[in-house]
This record gives sequence, C-alpha cells and structure tokens, in this order.
Amino acid sequence: MRLHRIHTEQDLEPDREIRLENGRAHYLGRVLRVVAGQTIVLFNGDGRDYAAEVLAADRNTVRIAVRSRLPARRESPLSVTIVQAVSRGERMDQTLQKCTELGATAFRLLESERVEVRLDRKRLAKRMDHWRSVIVAACEQSGRACIPALSAPCAADDWLNEPAADTTTRLVLDPDAEQRLAAVAPATAFELAIGPEGGFSAAERERMQAAGARGVTLGPRILRTETAGPAALAILQALHGDF
Repeated sequence: MRLHRIHTEQDLEPDREIRLENGRAHYLGRVLRVVAGQTIVLFNGDGRDYAAEVLAADRNTVRIAVRSRLPARRESPLSVTIVQAVSRGERMDQTLQKCTELGATAFRLLESERVEVRLDRKRLAKRMDHWRSVIVAACEQSGRACIPALSAPCAADDWLNEPAADTTTRLVLDPDAEQRLAAVAPATAFELAIGPEGGFSAAERERMQAAGARGVTLGPRILRTETAGPAALAILQALHGDF
C-alpha cells in the first residue's frame, strides 16, 4: 500500500492526536480512501516528517495519532530564490510546482512592464492562496519538509532596492547576454530573475544590471517563462547544489 504524505499547519509532536477536517479530511477519506490503522506521513514545514496512524476517517473528519518524528530530510546546500515575473494561469502554477520540486528556497514575484496579469487586492489574495497550495502540493509529492516562502508581487525596482547578502549572487536571464549561466562562478546563494512571456524590457534589463544583477543566458534557444525557471534552477543545482 502506498505511503501517503500529507501537509498540515498544525503543530506536530509524537504521542499527540490531531484532527483533519473539511477539505483535508475529504481528500484523505474520499480521494485517498485511507482507513483506520493505516500509516501515513505528516509534515508542517518545520523541516521534519512525522510517522502517524489513522485512527478513524469519514467524509468530514479524520483522526490521526502522531507516532514518531522521522529524520530530517536534507535540503540542498544551495539557496536559490526564484524572482519570477507573474505569468498567466497554468504557466505560473508550472513554474512554482517544478521549481519547488527542484529545490527552490523561496519565490519572489515581480510585476514587470510586460506582465499581462494585473490583480486587484481581492483577486491577488485568492491567487496567493492558490499559489501557496501549488507549492505545498509539490512539497508533498517531492518529499520536501521545508516549504519555500512566497512573497507577494512587487515592482522590479523594489526588489533591486533591497540589499542582497554579501554571499548572494543576483542574476537575470537575458537571451542577449554574453555569459552563460553554466559559466557563473560558484556561490552558496543566488537570486535568479526570470521575465514574463514577453521578457524583461531593455530598460528593465539595464536597470537590473546597473543594480548589480548580472545578465546570463541559458543558450541559443529562447525558452518560455515557465520553462526557463526550472531549467535554470536545474543547472544551478547540478553545478553548485545537490544534483
């Protein structure tokens, strides 16, 4: 029987009983069809997994006993913040999902000149909730016990005006750049900016480079925004991380 791995925001400690209700209970009881006595794994983002046993399950409530704390899963030694211009619909979901699976530490969202998605406060709150759920689901699937942080969209200049740590290398994907990403000097932390469907404007790229964000290219082909982030992250993980 498959060992299901489930996220909860509740505090988790051995010998503690918790209840999952509503959507989580429906998912466990009706979709995964767990039964009393079944072993599952819980995590809440504290960096650990917890072995647990289902005590009872119905459509509205699942009672679970936390049995033990499992060894911490090792995160990549490389810290990468994906600075992603907001894209439309499934493209944004794909970026968040795949970059989470590949080990992104955090996501910083940008509203650049060519971003086509403009959200008012109410719609943004709903999208942020949705995007967080995409990240959590990717953690459930990939086995990560640390959940990448997600920051609300900001202007590119606001990001650039925030001082980066001395150990952090800021990069921006630029198809016209001379240096390839694979040739970047080793570092322990990167902030990697990826443009929207139409790319960053020339003025934006100039401001980024003037602020110390180095332009790099992935190679001879121009990738879609939802492809570029995961591809670049995979390169960084292979060269400097844990791939």
